[in-house]
Amino acid sequence: MAQHSCYLVTGGAGFIGSHLCEALLRLGRQVVVLDNFNSFYDPAIKEENWRQVRATAAAVGAELVQCKGDLRSEADVERAFRSLREPADAAVVHLAAMAGVRPSIADPLYYNDVNINGTLRILEACRTFNVRHISFASSSSVYGNNRKVPFAESDNVDFPISPYAATKKAGELLCHNYHHLYGLSVACLRFFTVYGPRQRPDLAIHKFTQLLAEDRPLPFFGDGTTRRDYTFITDTLQGILGSLDWLAASSAPVYDIFNLGESRTISLNELVDLLGRAIGKTPRLERLPQQPGDVDCTFADISKSREMLGYSPRVEIEEGLAEFVRWYRDWKKND
Repeated sequence: MAQHSCYLVTGGAGFIGSHLCEALLRLGRQVVVLDNFNSFYDPAIKEENWRQVRATAAAVGAELVQCKGDLRSEADVERAFRSLREPADAAVVHLAAMAGVRPSIADPLYYNDVNINGTLRILEACRTFNVRHISFASSSSVYGNNRKVPFAESDNVDFPISPYAATKKAGELLCHNYHHLYGLSVACLRFFTVYGPRQRPDLAIHKFTQLLAEDRPLPFFGDGTTRRDYTFITDTLQGILGSLDWLAASSAPVYDIFNLGESRTISLNELVDLLGRAIGKTPRLERLPQQPGDVDCTFADISKSREMLGYSPRVEIEEGLAEFVRWYRDWKKND
């Protein structure tokens, strides 16, 4: 599993990134992290994530290197790549990005700069430092309002409906370009609504849990029939590690796209009901119009990921929500 000797994880202090860093450190690998600890949400949350990553590194005796910096800075990116012990036996997991559909509509230029130019900077550094393998975090949002379900990697994704989705599609195209021209091996991973302990506070499950716990109404967009394919963090990690194994096992340069979802959709109405039960409170709704850029449904066909990455999600939504609520209560006790 995860056969490279060292890893550069961009966004390694974030929700998915901090969990991934811990998993790689437990395998005894060197982990270099590039993260700018920005204020998109409370930086103290990332600082706590990072404290836990450091504690894991100390407990297992693995090497952890922090490079605080910006994806768009050539000097910051070079400093991170120079920290890799063995670049020729390294892989990059590029998770860092400006996230979120609705904020991207408010500031598309910033999203373009970070997500497209930042990704290009990482790919160019891979070429310069001879790091041949990269897993790129894409998004289910690239499918837009695709009417064919479940979504397959071969579906047309030429019609994104938010700037965020467009930047993720652009990232996949840049990755293919560097594979074709420079022989990089790339796995583009389309994440489907990842949730679990440490989830960002702006995301629905975390936000709704907090509001329910505080007996406040939930902002409820649309009629509640929109559906999402929620994926628990441990299942997403399994998919990322599987992609790294796939890259390491390839004798020639490869490029492919993989869905990492749970392959079960639930409606917004169902999600709120399940969360209310997990917390033991009856939700009160503040009904609001459907938001521009929000897709009607996400639903992953994961047959390709099962076959090629050994991906096998195990955590059902009811179990995952209960685990998240347990984590949230513990987190608030220590806050």
